[in-house]
Amino acid sequence: MTKTIWRKHILPFAVLVGLLGAGTVLGDYVLHRLDLVWIGRYLGIPGTLLIIGSLAYSLRKRKMISSGNPKSLLNMHEFSAWLGSLLVLIHAGVHFNAILPWLATVAMGINTISGLVGKLLLGRSREHVQAQRDHYQLRGLSRPEVEQAVFWDAVTLDAMTRWRKVHIPIFVVFAVLGLGHIISIFLFWGWI
Repeated sequence: MTKTIWRKHILPFAVLVGLLGAGTVLGDYVLHRLDLVWIGRYLGIPGTLLIIGSLAYSLRKRKMISSGNPKSLLNMHEFSAWLGSLLVLIHAGVHFNAILPWLATVAMGINTISGLVGKLLLGRSREHVQAQRDHYQLRGLSRPEVEQAVFWDAVTLDAMTRWRKVHIPIFVVFAVLGLGHIISIFLFWGWI
């Protein structure tokens, strides 16, 4: 029995999102348990730097920089953005005292999830649907029969192809809200 898109591709996606949530709760719990909550306040800095560093892939992809192997930069982008998001989420913890941090965290969460959709689901799902089509064609099914057999997988794939329309604008919203949060911290903590 062949694995469906749901089991083969969506489950790993759910696991990574679950690990992000569990890592956030565990990290926040450990900091509270060890009376090191003050460390969480500063985890936003390396988290933000990791997220900014992950943009090298986007710059390379858009030919704004010419150095770096795109595949290596993509791997770095995925890892740095995920780890940076984890650190920022631990930084946020349950200590939201204003609307701006809440909004920035929600935008970051949506952006992280949309990035995981692109990483885990889209490419693999295209391969899966094409392999299913090839399999049914080899079995001698007509084109309409093949399309009927892969209909629900194709519908799922079509819905997932729209992920970039969410990922890039949500990143811009996250960047603006995150920058607003950083500027307000500098102003209210008297760092400038």
